[in-house]
Parts: sequence; C-alpha cells; structure tokens
Amino acid sequence: MISDYAVGQYGWVMATVFFVWGVGCLMLLLGLIRAGLRSGIAKLGAAMLGLVSLCTVNAFFPTDLPDAPETRSGFIHGVVFLVAMASFIPATLLLGVGFGRDSRWRRYRSTALTLALLNVAAVVLQFLTLHRGMPYGLVNRFVFAMMMAWFIATAIRLRAVPRDFSAS
Repeated sequence: MISDYAVGQYGWVMATVFFVWGVGCLMLLLGLIRAGLRSGIAKLGAAMLGLVSLCTVNAFFPTDLPDAPETRSGFIHGVVFLVAMASFIPATLLLGVGFGRDSRWRRYRSTALTLALLNVAAVVLQFLTLHRGMPYGLVNRFVFAMMMAWFIATAIRLRAVPRDFSAS
C-alpha cells in the first residue's frame, strides 16, 4: 500500500504527499466554491470533497505495517483513509451530476462522471484484493492514479470556468 511508504527513514516523503494531497483537495474545494456551484447536488458533493481533505491528518499518523503490532497512529490512519474514501466516491458522483445542471460545467459532465465511475471500479477492485496473495499494492496505486486523474481533470476544467459572482 502507498501508506506503507510513510513508515521508516524516508517516511517524510509520503507524509508530505498526504499533506499536499489534503491541501490540494481543500484548494480544489475552495476553487469550486469560488466558481459558484449552482445546484444543491454539486454543493453536497463539494462538502463531501471537503471531508477528503482530512487526508492531511495521515501525514502525522503513519500506518501500521503488515504483521506489525497495531498502534493508535495506525488506527487513526485507517479511519481517516476510510472516511476519505467513503467521501471521495460520492463526492465525485454528486459533483458529476451537479456539473450537468450548470451550463458552465455541462461539457465536462461526461468526463467527470466517467472518471468517477472509474474511481468506483478501482475502489471496488481494491476491496476485492485486500488479502494475501492478491496484488493489493498494485491495485492501491491504480486507485491513487484514478483519484489523481479526477482531481487534475477537474482542476484543469475549473481554470476555464468563469466565476459566478451571483452565487451565494
């Protein structure tokens, strides 16, 4: 798992990734709010995206390595991971649907929903491979890559969307 990289002498590198990832989620959320999300579905999706930014916490609580004793740090890391994943999937789906209700985002809707569905498939695959003998580490990297694809594509689209000064 990518979280295992946060343990050991060079764990600070992965911890930095978790921190920057969480801050990036928060910045994307603020950008979406500033652009003026119009539909309630998109606003709910954005709120759930805010929960994903909690992954900054994992920068300070490394996971427990396989076959190592369980620690409070590993427990916190696992809970934050589950909250982030349980928030990310509905956030991307809700935002994708909400984008279709806003003329400024409508052209991006199919891309957002396709990437959201790829993320759903990646997460399902991740949970199906979470036992010995399965390539769960490889699948975990695929999940991470799919999440980054959604974030990057949405951030690129956000740059092209004019701000809505009339939105509250």
